[in-house]
Amino acid sequence: MFPDRYIYPAIFSYKDDSISIEFPDLPGCLLSAETNEEAFRNAKEALGLYLLDMENDGERIPEPTVINNLNLEPNQMAVPVEVWMPAYREDIDNKAVKKTVILPKWLNDMAENEKINLSHLLQSALKNHFGISDYKKQP
Repeated sequence: MFPDRYIYPAIFSYKDDSISIEFPDLPGCLLSAETNEEAFRNAKEALGLYLLDMENDGERIPEPTVINNLNLEPNQMAVPVEVWMPAYREDIDNKAVKKTVILPKWLNDMAENEKINLSHLLQSALKNHFGISDYKKQP
């Protein structure tokens, strides 16, 4: 079971026209922004998605470095970034995925004539089959 909340330090590196953001504990989690507001927003989203991928892949989540232990350059600032994972997990679990369905032409023609939304009908049929009554992922 993974925790609901993570806090990791991000390093904001300020350049003339941009801010580079990296998480020293999460290799490859690199991004950029043009403003502080965008940097904070992007850092939070990148952290949540990166950790969600690690969780889904069964990878070990590293302990965050203590922010005071980071060695910074004069143009850098260490920022703690917090993410609430239930929101990320639910968003991904409820994301729509595309599936290809094969139907006989005559059945497809009937559905089109009746203006039936096949995606909606398939979702309803699957929910009925599994005894699901709402739109959220069931345990």
